Amino acid sequence: MSPSIEEARQKYAAEREKRLRSDGTAQYSALAGMYEEFNRDPYVEPGFTREPEIADVDAVIVGGGFGGMLEAANLRKLGVDNFRIIEKGGDFGGTWYWNRYPGAMCDVESYVYLPMLEETGFMPTNRYALAPEIFAYCQQLGRRFDMYENALFQTEIKDMVWNEKTERWTVTTTRDDVLSTKFIVVAGGVLHKAKLPGIPGIENYKGKSFHTSRWDYEFTGGSPSELMDKLKGKRVGIIGTGATAVQVVPRLAEAAEELFVFQRTPAFVGYRGQAPTDEAWFKSLKPGWQDERIKNFTRAVCGQQPEENMVGDEWTNVMWTDTTKFTDDPAEAAELELIDFEIMEAVRARIGDAVDDPETAEKLKPWYGVRCKRPCFHDEYLPAFNRPNVHLIDTNGKGVERI
Repeated sequence: MSPSIEEARQKYAAEREKRLRSDGTAQYSALAGMYEEFNRDPYVEPGFTREPEIADVDAVIVGGGFGGMLEAANLRKLGVDNFRIIEKGGDFGGTWYWNRYPGAMCDVESYVYLPMLEETGFMPTNRYALAPEIFAYCQQLGRRFDMYENALFQTEIKDMVWNEKTERWTVTTTRDDVLSTKFIVVAGGVLHKAKLPGIPGIENYKGKSFHTSRWDYEFTGGSPSELMDKLKGKRVGIIGTGATAVQVVPRLAEAAEELFVFQRTPAFVGYRGQAPTDEAWFKSLKPGWQDERIKNFTRAVCGQQPEENMVGDEWTNVMWTDTTKFTDDPAEAAELELIDFEIMEAVRARIGDAVDDPETAEKLKPWYGVRCKRPCFHDEYLPAFNRPNVHLIDTNGKGVERI
């Protein structure tokens, strides 16, 4: 029997109260000292060195993800070639350089998410691109616009100082580079930083442990698209059930002898609807289609409700509603609350239908509003809990207390 809005409101408040923490973001451990190994880049050879670069340039771009790469491509097209890209990783890609865990993918439609598709002529394999293809596309963009010759990889900014007299920035880096520039483009994201929960005992754990954004395929075997054969016969635990876990749990479930999923807060898991790209449809698109589609998607997910929902997936259908609005009108607020409640009831019903064990299904149901946590969309996560080797360890909002 479905709850009333008032019952749901009370349930939401009770679940929220369980999870409030006085330490806020201080609950995470800095990835230094005893935790430094969790931040090690597994995709480069250790001991990299190079000569420092001392140069006057027209622009310094901070970050080699899509934001930085688009800026570099646009500079090239304008005839500006004397720039540098400072990138922490060993290649272009940003979050897609770091996040190579099994099952990683983008749950925003690839025809919207991947930039410059018309210009490159690249056709994504699937409607929702998998991480290896996105990373390869980043490398393709880097080659197309000759960005590699302008890139300083495995390098971070130390300081940026503005000189009033020369009207230029002096940029120094962890590789002792000194760059003088008129312009700085800050295109660094946040997903390159691994968030490590400050769980007591994690530093003393004798088994193998690593962060999903620094996946150790030498230990697990396999690859982002291949079975992790070295996990055969092993008991694996994954802490967290957020957007990453939703993607990686099905892959771990296939490979491990037993998988224990430690949950603090259930995820909103909607329908994904993955499908291969229809080549005939893709080739029939008219010039300017991607810019139009991106703008349409942006309006849809911001609740602006364009005349046509071009993307028409769960992301846009959920965000199409007026739940983005804020209002002081009690009647309008009640209407918005009802819309939100109905969306979440549908999500909870989907979980009940997908998961065979009623007790497990109940623990996987999210009791909060649509935008309280980032919605996830996946078709294999929930069925993974029907496997006999997968065990949900629900902490009732407390999280893992000790390892």
